[in-house]
Amino acid sequence: MLTSLMGFGQKNIYESNKFDELSNNHQELAILPFITKLELEQTNGEEDLKSLTQREAYAVQNALETYFSIRKKKKKFNVDFQNTKETNSILAKKGIDYNNLDVYSTKELSEILGVDGVISGSLDLNVLLSKGVSTDFSFFDYFRSDANYGRIGLKISDGETGKLLWKYEKTIDKKTGKNTTELIDKMMKAASRKFPYDREKKRKKGN
Repeated sequence: MLTSLMGFGQKNIYESNKFDELSNNHQELAILPFITKLELEQTNGEEDLKSLTQREAYAVQNALETYFSIRKKKKKFNVDFQNTKETNSILAKKGIDYNNLDVYSTKELSEILGVDGVISGSLDLNVLLSKGVSTDFSFFDYFRSDANYGRIGLKISDGETGKLLWKYEKTIDKKTGKNTTELIDKMMKAASRKFPYDREKKRKKGN
């Protein structure tokens, strides 16, 4: 039974069979704020919930930039990542922010940002992960559903065609991490062998 229950926390990874073809000339990607849905037991009204939702969305964006920046310095990737402050600044000048981001297509956003593709995603949470959560674990948490904090989905899309190139989904639970930075770090490390822009993976494909 425990094995069955543990299965819910496993990752799901998809890669397009046209990834190499469409990403062959990719040099720079932009990281967007994640479209976030919060389901909290207590808030101070609609405006407070809206503010908290945006905070979580930008927290994931920043955590991803930190993760990619560290590994980029170690020459782990064959693409660059646009600074998120620059990304958000360019969008703001075009009148685009978190509230209307989903109105624009991948192709439109890539053209506006001057990048070859975008990293975006969705985040469903029942806690404020950016503030930090308890990672104390009990076997009975699984039966009370207290172990699950939500789900995260990350995707990479080609800027020129708008096509989905890669997608990664994972349940967020007490073993995932105590805050947003730890979540992204653990999540991406778990997917590192499958991350399509990883130099080592490219080298193996070439062989």
